[in-house]
Amino acid sequence: MRKNWNLEELCEKIMEKDMENTFVAKAELFEREKGWYYVLVPIGLSKPLEHLADRGLIAVTAKVGNSSWPTSLLPMGNGTHFIALPAKVRSKEKLSLGAEIEMSFEIRTRKSK
Repeated sequence: MRKNWNLEELCEKIMEKDMENTFVAKAELFEREKGWYYVLVPIGLSKPLEHLADRGLIAVTAKVGNSSWPTSLLPMGNGTHFIALPAKVRSKEKLSLGAEIEMSFEIRTRKSK
């Protein structure tokens, strides 16, 4: 039987890292000169984390295959978020435009300046 989480419980589980933030998404490209490669994060994973945002960014450590990197869930402007795919990660993991990618992320604490 599936547990129905309320928003507060879901946020606590994610922050405790008891819940895996793993999903599969297609590698996409922003259609502009030198556009970024990215994957859309399912709204069910990003929406409960919005209270953690600092200027719209939610600090995470992303992982694809054997690669991980500090990054953020970045707002798309329509209520959804994305994770940018750096060139070195795309190269190392042999990711191409349109590829189905299994990806995960963990919340990270930003270093204060």
